[in-house]
Amino acid sequence: MDAFNQQSQFDSLPFFYEDMFNWPFRKDIEVPSVLESLGDISSLNILDFGCGTGYYARLLKQRGAGRVVGFDVAGGMLEYAKAREKENPLGIEYISKIPLSMNQQFDLVLAVYVLPYATNYELLRDMVATMARLLSPGGRLLTLPLNPEYNARSEYYEPYGFQLSSETPYQDGTEVRLRFPQKSAADICANYWSRAAIDRALAHNRLEVTSWRNPQAYGEVAENLQAYLAYPHTVLVDCQLR
Repeated sequence: MDAFNQQSQFDSLPFFYEDMFNWPFRKDIEVPSVLESLGDISSLNILDFGCGTGYYARLLKQRGAGRVVGFDVAGGMLEYAKAREKENPLGIEYISKIPLSMNQQFDLVLAVYVLPYATNYELLRDMVATMARLLSPGGRLLTLPLNPEYNARSEYYEPYGFQLSSETPYQDGTEVRLRFPQKSAADICANYWSRAAIDRALAHNRLEVTSWRNPQAYGEVAENLQAYLAYPHTVLVDCQLR
């Protein structure tokens, strides 16, 4: 399955995917962690790479970002995002292709759950290359891949609404299946990448890693989220273009 087809598996899931932002692990941990990591984004030009339903793009604009562009190849997701923009215009541009004219136009690229959809190392490196070329000199990439140290017991994340399973866990490029046992949504296929592989792809594209860190709780969270915090399924990787 190539990277395009990996993304097209989301075409029929926009309402489900948007609803996931209300799930406690996202609402109380992931989203606050992303916003805390981003800091003051006033007037910054930002591209949301793999924007999905536009949830983060809308948050960025509402928090004072300048130009915000959402990019995704999943048509169903992008149509949902465009419909939300039409209903409540914030000035966000949504695109399914990135023209060369956008090179070096952004202070920040945000890429949430994008790197796992590279099915081989060359695609991983090329995906990062696309992000890097969009950044202005000294620009920043914040990306959330699959945590290279996620808990491989498939039932571990079930209290949070999903399961992660792999026949060959912790091997670069191998498939990780995301299941939603309490929902009728179809499984989602992603791929595992180690920290070494991700760091190598970033360095190849002149992106210097400034931090790898786990998402955190900001304020009180439900007691059952403590196990998620011990082994979050994602990490925040912050980089700067050299």
